[in-house]
This record gives sequence, C-alpha cells and structure tokens, in this order.
Amino acid sequence: MGFDIKAKIEEIVKKVQSDPKMLEKFNSQPTKTVEGLIGADLPEDTIDPIVEGVKAKIAADGIKGAIGSIGGLFGKKSED
Repeated sequence: MGFDIKAKIEEIVKKVQSDPKMLEKFNSQPTKTVEGLIGADLPEDTIDPIVEGVKAKIAADGIKGAIGSIGGLFGKKSED
C-alpha cells in the first residue's frame, strides 16, 4: 500500500481528536481503530509505526495544550 505515512498520521490524529468517542476507541484499541480509519487490515510492520505516530502526536498536542493552560494562569500566552 503506497501512501505518505506522515500525512496519514496527521489525518488520523485530526479524526481522533475531533471525536471523543473515536479517541476513547483509539485509546482502548489503537490498532483496530487505525485500521478502521484507513480502511484496510495492514501487516504489523506497516500499522505499528502509524499507531505509534498517532499516539506520539496526540500526546504532544496534549502537552502543548497543558502548557498553554498553565501559561494562561500567569497571564502569558504560550508560543507555538
């Protein structure tokens, strides 16, 4: 299957973060959720890097949001 993994990760992250039920499903069954969003049952060596990339991106976005919230407590805006 030829596709841009980075672009696919970004696409999946947007879908997962925009839907709380999808995020919950991803947290409980990440591989199955990603395969469902891609629309294909992929081999582990293909799906695992995508799942790990989505997890990392969601975690990084969560940290950015938390830092921004903390900065707001002190009257400062966080820089992206």
